[in-house]
Amino acid sequence: MSTWPPDPVIYELDTAAWLRDVGDRAGKAVTLATVPTAEWELVTPEGVDAVWLMGVWERSPAGVRIAIDAPELVASFRAALPDVGDADVIGSPYCIRRYEVDARFGGREGLAAARTALARRGVRLVVDFVPNHVAPDHPWLADHPEHFVRGDDGDLVREPGSFLRVGEAVVARGRDPYFPPWPDVAQLDAFASGLRGAAADTLIDIGHQADGVRCDMAMLLLNDVFARTWGERAGAPPEREYWTEVIGSVRAVHPDLLFVAEAYWDLEWELLQLGFDHCYDKRLYDRLLHEAPAAVRGHLGADVGYQRRMVRFLENHDEPRVAAELGPAQERAAAVAIATLPGATLWHEGQFEGWRVHLPVFLGRRPTEPVDEELRRFHLALLAAVAPGGQGTGHCAGRAGGRRTRAATSS
Repeated sequence: MSTWPPDPVIYELDTAAWLRDVGDRAGKAVTLATVPTAEWELVTPEGVDAVWLMGVWERSPAGVRIAIDAPELVASFRAALPDVGDADVIGSPYCIRRYEVDARFGGREGLAAARTALARRGVRLVVDFVPNHVAPDHPWLADHPEHFVRGDDGDLVREPGSFLRVGEAVVARGRDPYFPPWPDVAQLDAFASGLRGAAADTLIDIGHQADGVRCDMAMLLLNDVFARTWGERAGAPPEREYWTEVIGSVRAVHPDLLFVAEAYWDLEWELLQLGFDHCYDKRLYDRLLHEAPAAVRGHLGADVGYQRRMVRFLENHDEPRVAAELGPAQERAAAVAIATLPGATLWHEGQFEGWRVHLPVFLGRRPTEPVDEELRRFHLALLAAVAPGGQGTGHCAGRAGGRRTRAATSS
């Protein structure tokens, strides 16, 4: 396919739950290789440039056991899916055992078939990369313990919630600096040269299978953030940033692979300078949902060239459903804003239909929700109008042209 458009529109699918729904409609189990054509058409309406298949990689059996035994997680599962059972808990897609496409989704061949089906529609494929941590049963823990932040037996005794034993090694559990450790993952060492090479190799292989990667919690790998999080355990920061080294290696093989950073703490600009194409615009999300119009207006005073590299969104798998947060008129106004501003746009499966249940990513089944047909028609018309060649007023220049720029500078 040709290079990415400057303002790509990305549609996120929860791979496991979506395939379950598709299978229920088809009356049989479905993999990525056997998705009916009509189902691909539903998730690639006019104006969508890419589908993000969230959670395609092999999930951890160890992570599943941890999730089932965690009361607070089980409570969230029941809140979203009252009749949840252990079979519905398939593990977090961010607790990755291996970067191999999960066999239940059709394996590597299934993902290749999905990419082909999307390409026939002129749509690209985005998948996940999780740089900060892996599952406690990932092969690297046995083969390359030097890739991890290490501890010792004393750490395990003093802080059992922060460290775990894997074979002969004691390693830190994954975390960010503002929250307790995640119980189901092991912390990778961003300063370890061997880890950086392994991450680049992993991404090169991903680049053979997809057109773009959404990099989870990308700011955690920045030298200063990692040093602040891990202190003496991290050692001295390398001269080069993790992302400069890794993205540079990958781009030598896959120059058109799109890099999208999940980013917070106002570190977007720094990540863009290190090679990312786009970064989450969490500030705009917060202001659209929780602040006054003046805050939104002020946010949009930034340079348009910078804004073009933001990812605008109203929900994703980490955030509450926007239909449960905003009234109908506010929701439509916010949708028009993110669709017409310069930059990438991220839409979430079920957002067009007005779904209200936030599904924990650990679950492979979701509740059935009613579809707001009027809201769906509104969103489909909005996407079509904003797409290049769209027929709405002022849309003749398309998403890559002047209309988006004017929307930002006149706000």
